[in-house]
Formats: sequence, structure tokens, C-alpha cells
Amino acid sequence: MAAPKKRASAPKAAEAEPLPRREPAGFFGPALAERHGRCRQTLLRLAADPPQVLLLEGGTVEERTVFALWWAALLNCEKRRDSAFAGPCCQCSSCSLVANQEKLDVFFFDGREAGIGIDDVRGLRAVLAEAPRGDGLRVAVFAEAQSLGIEAANALLKSLEEPQPATCFALSAPQRERLLPTLVSRSWALTLAWPETRGPMARDIIPWMSALADFCITGKGWMERTEKRDTVTPALADRILLEARKALCAAMLGDPESHGSRLASHLATLSGQNLRRCDEVLGNAQDALVYAVNSALVLDWLATRFFLVSRAKR
Repeated sequence: MAAPKKRASAPKAAEAEPLPRREPAGFFGPALAERHGRCRQTLLRLAADPPQVLLLEGGTVEERTVFALWWAALLNCEKRRDSAFAGPCCQCSSCSLVANQEKLDVFFFDGREAGIGIDDVRGLRAVLAEAPRGDGLRVAVFAEAQSLGIEAANALLKSLEEPQPATCFALSAPQRERLLPTLVSRSWALTLAWPETRGPMARDIIPWMSALADFCITGKGWMERTEKRDTVTPALADRILLEARKALCAAMLGDPESHGSRLASHLATLSGQNLRRCDEVLGNAQDALVYAVNSALVLDWLATRFFLVSRAKR
């Protein structure tokens, strides 16, 4: 069987400059933010007896991905047995190899821009039959694991049913509900902190969230915002979906004031069944962004579906 696919490198011309290497301290920066302190401490405790499968949800796409690799570095850092060990040292060769995705015992499957196929999982299973190459733990990272196809997810489940010594898996996803329940049931789930809502980015998002709330109620005003050329970038769409997710969570908890948006207040008036419909709509919209569907079209579809759900019988 073929080994797991690594990201292919383009042939280098004779005069080509080598790609700059990532500095571990900088690369792992998103996982070192102060608001993730509780999550880091939890993972430090888990490292003494790591679960077979770690599931990281919440946070942003970048934070989930970096945290999964930070976990791999934590389990393989050359200084992990020091009495004062408080996380990956970001200085040893192992930390550097993980940050640059070059460590032989760390396998990275990137579902952020494309699906993870069954051939990838089959290739990994062939490698799992072998002993780890180093003295740390072998870690298979599946970034944005909601992009696993059904066959690939079932193949991964089969691998989990045949646990190998010194092998761990790390999955990331926006919410655990986006994965097969059987995968979630085998995982130790950790929810990362929500992104900060203060600062210029939050102020920029407020008009969009207000317009989305208006459209949910009246069916007017949204398309005029998204039809402007080059206005809706993937980054903006991702943040709008994140804020919509937070508003939905606050509504589901019966505490829309905690989000402080008109959208959360409106969603709180919907029935439980319609809130679940909104959750499904958000999940489909997030998947569409992962697969690089036009960002403006994704937001227009989201707004239209929210409007239709708002008008549905409770």
C-alpha cells in the first residue's frame, strides 16, 4: 500500500532559493494566545497519558490546526521529560520538524482546502503497522476532519478499532456535531476559546451582523451589501459565519444577551426545531467555504436560508 500523501514540492530550479523555514515559536503562536491558557494546561495534563483520539473544536480554523500540531510537538518534544516541562520548547529539532511538517512520526492531512480521501487513510493504515521512527509518539493529524468522505471516515474508524502502540490521532473541526457520531464517541473533545470580539475586526463585523438580522426578519437589504465587487473576502465570510455561530449558540442557551447582537435576539424567538435547522445551514455554509465556493454566494445562501427558516412555522 502507498504511504500517506505528503504535500508535494515543486521541482527546484538550479538557482531557486530554498523555502524559508518556520520558526516553531512563531508558528505555534496562535496556540500560545493568553485566552487559550486553560486549553494548554488541559493538554499538558493529558500528555502524561494521552487519549487515543483528541478532538479540537471551537476557535478559528488556524487555531485548531496549529493546536493539533502543537499537541504533536508536545508529545514529541525532546525536553518533555524535564521536571519543569511546560509545553513544547520550540527550540529542539523535534519541535522544528513538527512546525515544518517534516517529522517522520507526525502525519498531517489537510482538509482545509480539499477533501481527505480514502486513499490517504489507507496509506496511513499501512504505516501504522510499522513501529514509530523516533522515541516519542506517532501522531496523525486530520485538520478540518469534517472534510473526510464517508468512506475515508469509516476507514479511519476501522484504524481506531485496531489501536497501535505509541500512536495518537488529533482531529479538528468547527463543532463536534460536524463529524460522524462514532468518531466523536471515540474522542476526547476539547473546546478552544472563541476569538476575541474586541478590536477593529469586531467593529467591522457589527454592520454585517445587523444587516443579516434585518434580512432574517424582512428579507431586504442584504444583497446590496454582498453584490459590491471584491467586498466579501473568504476571511470576512469566515468571521461572519463565526459570529453567526456564536449568536446561534447564545440563542440555543436561552441567553441572547451574552452575544449582544440583534441576530442572537431574533434567533432566540425561533423554535428548537428551527434553531437546529439554522445550525445545519451554518454547517453547510462552513463546508462550502472550506471547498472554496464563492464567499458572497455562500453568505447570500446563508441569509436566504435563515430568512426562510425565520418564516417557517414553529
